[in-house]
Amino acid sequence: MADRGPHPTLRIKGEKSHSLLGKKIVLGVTGSIAAVRTVELARELIRHGADVYGVMSEAATEIIHPYTLHYATGHEVITRLMGKIEHVEFLGMQGSADLYVIAPCTANTLNKIATGVSDTTVTAFATTAFGSGIPVIVVPAMHETIYRSPVLIENIKKLKQLGVTVIEPKIEEGLAKIASTEEIILVVERTLSAGKLAGKRVLITGGPTIEPVDSIRVLTNRSSGRTGIELAREAYRQGADVTLVHSKELNLRMIREIRVETAEEMIDACINELRKAKANGGKEKEYDALISAAAISDFSPELHDGKLPSGAELHLTLVPTRKLIEEVRQEFPELVIVGFKAEVKVSDEELIEKARAKMKKYNLAMVVANDLANGGMGTAENEVYILRRGKDEVKYMKGAKAMIAVEIINELSGLL
Repeated sequence: MADRGPHPTLRIKGEKSHSLLGKKIVLGVTGSIAAVRTVELARELIRHGADVYGVMSEAATEIIHPYTLHYATGHEVITRLMGKIEHVEFLGMQGSADLYVIAPCTANTLNKIATGVSDTTVTAFATTAFGSGIPVIVVPAMHETIYRSPVLIENIKKLKQLGVTVIEPKIEEGLAKIASTEEIILVVERTLSAGKLAGKRVLITGGPTIEPVDSIRVLTNRSSGRTGIELAREAYRQGADVTLVHSKELNLRMIREIRVETAEEMIDACINELRKAKANGGKEKEYDALISAAAISDFSPELHDGKLPSGAELHLTLVPTRKLIEEVRQEFPELVIVGFKAEVKVSDEELIEKARAKMKKYNLAMVVANDLANGGMGTAENEVYILRRGKDEVKYMKGAKAMIAVEIINELSGLL
């Protein structure tokens, strides 16, 4: 029979990013109804560059057929251990896999893994991974009452002590529902990343601020908040403890969000975070860096109670807002700060000159500069210049904001 080439599924490999390129991930599936989500998860892992190999317990095959997971991964699915000792081939001391993810993981499987029982393909793979030191991620899914069992709680604690990453479920409708695919992917990326910000704590601002005119109307700007969100994601991928202060909504539980609207609220939130961390006397790690990516309003109108009447000419009095970087630098002189400088319709030379002036004025570690006439605000892509303290070279980048965020975090890691 002629060689038909790679499985059609593999055509989507690396379609979204190369964050998992060259990584081999074994995906264990157990007998939870959440197994129907496995197709989506497997294909998303592949879209980020991973090679995925499925392992199913017998109970899992009663929820989805092995052919389904074969289609999702592009590889034959392991439903029982044969002469090739597949668990050792993938997860043994010389195993070819980089990571073992069990998603969904039932209470039965979780309890077995924690107590060393290896009576299914999925549990045998876990025991083998423990012995070789290959990282394991467990993603539980079950009824809430089962998840609240003191036995299960103790076994989850035991797995964490053994170095297993447990992605906690979402409690909804009496169920401990499997974490979102986006959350699982992000934790996988973090586990397999270079960990350039491991042990670091980063505070990030993003998006626009919203300044009220009256009880209904507001003044704001066109910032989409994408840059702040992508920076938060990438900082987390690289091992950082991340807090994102913004007016948008990310809803990723591993990234702490502080929701604000006005410039005043954003500045107060950042200053309070930095003060609180510093005042805790070692109980809470201080922040290592601030990335000030938000488009904070430069002016705020006087607030009118109620609703201003429509139909008549209206004059607003605009008051300058406080400057976040100025206040942070004054109170926290040693903090590493990344600033942003936006201009409109200036030459590249003038843009870079203004960015250097800002860097010098506030003693910034890095400045990301862009000309909004070329796009960037409210779009998925940007065109920026990255200036770094102590380096004459200016780095130019054009492309997706996610790609630019990777470069900014990479540069930041060299400063911490």
